[in-house]
Amino acid sequence: MSEVYGLWLRLTDSGYALLDFMQAGGVVMWALAGLCVLFWTLAFERLWFIRRVFPQWATERLHAWQAMQQESAENWQRSVRSAWLAQAREQLMGPLRLSKTLVAMYPLLGLLGTVSGMVAVFDVLAINGSGNPRGMAAGVWQATLPTMAGMVLAISGLFSLARLERDARQAIERLADQLRHD
Repeated sequence: MSEVYGLWLRLTDSGYALLDFMQAGGVVMWALAGLCVLFWTLAFERLWFIRRVFPQWATERLHAWQAMQQESAENWQRSVRSAWLAQAREQLMGPLRLSKTLVAMYPLLGLLGTVSGMVAVFDVLAINGSGNPRGMAAGVWQATLPTMAGMVLAISGLFSLARLERDARQAIERLADQLRHD
């Protein structure tokens, strides 16, 4: 029982530390957190689509392709193949545009946090002069946290997007190979 209670205390302490971290970064940190949740939801949806849904779609097209090869003219087959590959490209790559936009927004929001934090520093300087290092340090802290968070999110987002794009391109290439004219 004491192990469970100890785990509960550690989780509670971690939760409070995360809340303190988010509050120290200001409103921009909450916006970054919201965009982060949205981005990773989209990324996991794309991963699920590429690995689970698209192969079923591709299998249906492959069966239709095999049936079509037996009964239709070659020029018609090329048109159908091109249309299916265009559909596949749009299904796989199209939704990644929103994720790319979110990744581009991370550093910009971090920069907004920098500006708002520096405004807080200047407010402290205007009110108290330069004799309040604690107040200035809080503003600098507020300025650096969103910048760091925006950069970390952008870097992790770029790596995951590169992986998703590579997987999508490979799926399109596999489909193109399967739909070739024998």
